[in-house]
Amino acid sequence: MIAIRTRILAPTLLLLLLGSLTLAWLALRDGHREIENVYDAQLVQAARLLQGVLQQGPQPRDWPALEQALDAALTRSGQGILDHPYEMNLAFQIWSVDGHLLLRSHDAPVLDAIPGPGLHDLLYKGQDWCGVLLDDAGLGLRIWVGERDDLRQDLIQKIAHTTLLPMLIGLPLLTLLIWAMLGWGLRPLQRLARQLRNRPADSLDPLPTGPQPPELEPMRAALDHVLSQLRATLERERRFIADAAHELRTPLAVLDIHVRNAQNSPDPQDRAEALAYLQQGVGRMTRIASQLLTMARLEPEHQEIRALNLTELMREELAELTPLALRKDVELVLDSHDDCLLHSEPASLTIMAQNLISNALAFSPAGSEVRVQLRREADQRLRLQVLDQGPGVSEAALQRLCDRFYSADNPEGAGLGLAIVDMICRRLGLTLNFFNRTQGGFCVEVWIPLRR
Repeated sequence: MIAIRTRILAPTLLLLLLGSLTLAWLALRDGHREIENVYDAQLVQAARLLQGVLQQGPQPRDWPALEQALDAALTRSGQGILDHPYEMNLAFQIWSVDGHLLLRSHDAPVLDAIPGPGLHDLLYKGQDWCGVLLDDAGLGLRIWVGERDDLRQDLIQKIAHTTLLPMLIGLPLLTLLIWAMLGWGLRPLQRLARQLRNRPADSLDPLPTGPQPPELEPMRAALDHVLSQLRATLERERRFIADAAHELRTPLAVLDIHVRNAQNSPDPQDRAEALAYLQQGVGRMTRIASQLLTMARLEPEHQEIRALNLTELMREELAELTPLALRKDVELVLDSHDDCLLHSEPASLTIMAQNLISNALAFSPAGSEVRVQLRREADQRLRLQVLDQGPGVSEAALQRLCDRFYSADNPEGAGLGLAIVDMICRRLGLTLNFFNRTQGGFCVEVWIPLRR
């Protein structure tokens, strides 16, 4: 995996380099064109100055002396305190109107034909020249001033180098500064990584609080959330192991006694009685293990939530528990006039219905009924009631019905059914109530809000 500093620095430098090169190329292109225009304007200006000198000079003109004076002035270029590196290296020629050459500087090109008025480029002995021809009909002269293009380009390149050199030197320095600034910017992240490395391997405590950049706050919050989930998971595992060990230790010891009694008893009736107790104990342990696994499945917070019809769900659960009801000679009745639609967790509600109905069947006498009643109330809630005709529950036992492993007057129960129902209600935001019926029997009531 590429380091964060490299992932930030490499694209930044690439964009900076490409952007700088693009801007430099555009600046050089435009600058080259502007410098060319400046030099061309200077050529035109030099031609007009020469035209002005000729207009004010004595008549007739001494062309050889004028040529010598102009050559002497041009050869002194670069030899005085007024020298400048960008000084023009001019050449000049003057013709009469009929094309007769009157004057030429010693380094001026020999032209086979006089060019037309204005700016132009020409090639002489393999060298490019830039020139301007000024036609003066009043003087009867044609004045040409020019300079070598290679000397002009040398000056332009020198200007370009002077402009680009600071950028070429500054880019590596800028890279080092960006590298150092990224290191400074990533220091809080490195500090957080160091805190994580130095933590004990078994520590699930929240990360130390302190001032953090806003970008790291979501990361720290996410890490604290993960640590909290791990703590909850480990706590669930410890609680599950403790519950299982607590509840299974005594039944296993009792089963061991029944096995020994069955093995050692010479009386077939005593052996049969021991085996019956053994079968009963195995059944109870099976129910305990099943309920413990159900509780373990219900612990995670994220379950599937979807639209469901609670009436249909209750009808299916009653159909599934009908064989048990028939064996106990108990009638199961569903009393629901409306389709009770809601959004919730089907798996959790199924487990809740199974526990409530099976718990009511466990305390119902033969020939009685267990009624499941569903009503949609005016306050946008569903009221689910599971009614039996059993002996009811004492006032002292009502306060302990949701305690784990507490079974009120049911030696075959695991004491986890209503604890599981209470866990589901608390997680789904349902309201759970218990009360004895005035006409006899017991009622478990669950209020379910109709919310998405």
